[in-house]
Amino acid sequence: MYAIVRTGGRQFRATVGKTIDVEKLPYNEGDSVTLDEVLLIARDGGNPVIGKPLVDGATVKATVVRQFRGPKILVWHYKPKKRYRKRQGHRQYYTRLKIEAIEGV
Repeated sequence: MYAIVRTGGRQFRATVGKTIDVEKLPYNEGDSVTLDEVLLIARDGGNPVIGKPLVDGATVKATVVRQFRGPKILVWHYKPKKRYRKRQGHRQYYTRLKIEAIEGV
C-alpha cells in the first residue's frame, strides 16, 4: 500500500516504513507530522482511490527523523567578452520523514 502526497510543491510516494526527503518543514527531530494533501491511495491488489484533487479524509502520519542540508550546487554566470564571471553556491535544507501510517479511505 502506498500514497502520493504533496508537500513543498512536489509530490512524493509514501510507503509505510520508508523514508522520504522533503523540503524543510518547521518541526524538530522526533516530532509527529500529519500530511493532509493526499492525492492518491493505492492498496495492494485493489483499485487505487484517486482524489479530485485530494482524497477526502485521507492523511499520512510521519515522524521527523532528521533535519539536514543537501549537497552544495555551484551556479556559474559567465558573459563572454565582458570579463564577467560570477560563482555562487547553494545548499538546500531538507527534512527526512519516516512514514508511520496511511489513514483514510
